Amino acid sequence: MTDKVTNWTGADDAMVENAIRRGATRRELLQLMLAGGVAASASGLILGRAGSAMAATPVKGGSLKAAGWSSSTADTLDPAKASLSTDYVRCCAFYNRLTYLDKTGVPQMELAESIDSKDAKVWIVKLRKGVTFHNGKTLSSADVVYSMNRHLDKATGSKVNSIAKQMTEIKAIDDLTVQITLANPNADLPTILAMHHFMIIADGTTDFTKANGTGAFTCEVFEPGARSVGLRNANYFKSGGAHLDSFEFFGIPDDSARVNALLSGDIQLAAAINPRSIRLVESQPGVVLSKTTSGNYTNLNMRLDMTPGDKAGFIEGVKHLLNREQIQKSALRGLAEVANDQPVSPASIYHNKDLKPKAFDPDKAKALFQKAGLIGQSIPVVASEAAGSSIDMAMILQQAGTEIGMKFDVQRVPSDGYWSNYWLKAPMHFGNINPRPTPDILFSLLYASDAPWNESQFKSPKFDSMLIEARGLLDIAKRKEIYNEMQVMIADQAGTAIPVYLSNVDAISAKLKGLEANPLGGMMGYSFAEYVWLEA
Repeated sequence: MTDKVTNWTGADDAMVENAIRRGATRRELLQLMLAGGVAASASGLILGRAGSAMAATPVKGGSLKAAGWSSSTADTLDPAKASLSTDYVRCCAFYNRLTYLDKTGVPQMELAESIDSKDAKVWIVKLRKGVTFHNGKTLSSADVVYSMNRHLDKATGSKVNSIAKQMTEIKAIDDLTVQITLANPNADLPTILAMHHFMIIADGTTDFTKANGTGAFTCEVFEPGARSVGLRNANYFKSGGAHLDSFEFFGIPDDSARVNALLSGDIQLAAAINPRSIRLVESQPGVVLSKTTSGNYTNLNMRLDMTPGDKAGFIEGVKHLLNREQIQKSALRGLAEVANDQPVSPASIYHNKDLKPKAFDPDKAKALFQKAGLIGQSIPVVASEAAGSSIDMAMILQQAGTEIGMKFDVQRVPSDGYWSNYWLKAPMHFGNINPRPTPDILFSLLYASDAPWNESQFKSPKFDSMLIEARGLLDIAKRKEIYNEMQVMIADQAGTAIPVYLSNVDAISAKLKGLEANPLGGMMGYSFAEYVWLEA
């Protein structure tokens, strides 16, 4: 007999777990697995898995307090307008999407029972039966049509308008069936619908002072810029529902204050802690770290339509003056991967690994700055704790500039109001981009000529046409070829410098269980509230 496990599935693992719960002896369990075609040497692994699963059995009850790193008086319960991590956390708790991404990045059905297409252009969405909103209304196709059409209405101000407008027709076929027709084929639609903005709201909703969703929690309190409180939804359509009785979520922008709140026991989750705090946290009993690297990054944006970004050579000079290895090792304590100035991370199959990062070359940078006529001028660089690690990055750039006679004036501004007052507006400033599941979404949001978050005002008709071409290709090799070229265009032509891809580190109480990595970002892709539990 070989060591190979034959025809053993997750369902069989569950069978072993159930047998353990019924009190089966180890001998009985081994006989059960041998009957299923499992070699004796492999059975120990399966028993170990089953034992771990038993040990991780969720516990019902308890109240969780968690703190994110961003907060604003512009916080919203309108999924279409969500832009900060705090918005995403609340949306994931109070609403649902048609699909969601599992920890491997594969779209799974949520409010949709199925999403099918024969040509990647016309899609048929079948909805689950018996799902209800918090106010008792039954989910129907009218809710999906209304939710999707809001993204197409300019008056809504949807953050994903540029992505949604590929949907040329959204119509109800019957009460539980929706047809979505695209302008051009897009095989990524099930993945796109897993984005936080595409949460489903009730038909006709215009008031977002309180959330009326189908989610695992009902909205008890929502105070923009302060906090939210969710209570477990007793009528949730998913089997078992949420584990927690309630959860409270708020922002603590200051990293030290967020960590201290965890260490004092005031909260059970401190999201996205600074690498400087990791050694302190690791030394404390009862606290553990949850680390994920899924494509989050902090970038330096230089607007191409403003000085100094409009000076030939300046942006290239900055990219050569960014000491990526120093940022990775010193500022981020190794919790990052060196990046090549484009947003598709190594976690993606479409990452262009042949595109090398700009080398740290102060002499070349100086020559480029001289050509731009900027040596000796003071260049303002806006940074804030709101954009994780941006202040450290700015100081490293400033020091490198000093050594070649280039003066970067680092202007530290408060977290509150940063995203509305400086991001996308200041000539030279930092951004912080959460992971997105596909290159098409990243490019549509950040680099297409009409992108809502076009941080450097990069505009290229060629890039726009390539985006549309790649979107409809079912040939992955051809699509990858186009995406590779688009990444080169961004790295060489856009005014966004992406020195590293960040590893997100959430610090949590050892009593908090169930937190897993997710390709949509930290805190389990911001949906942690539905899945975690507190150990008794």
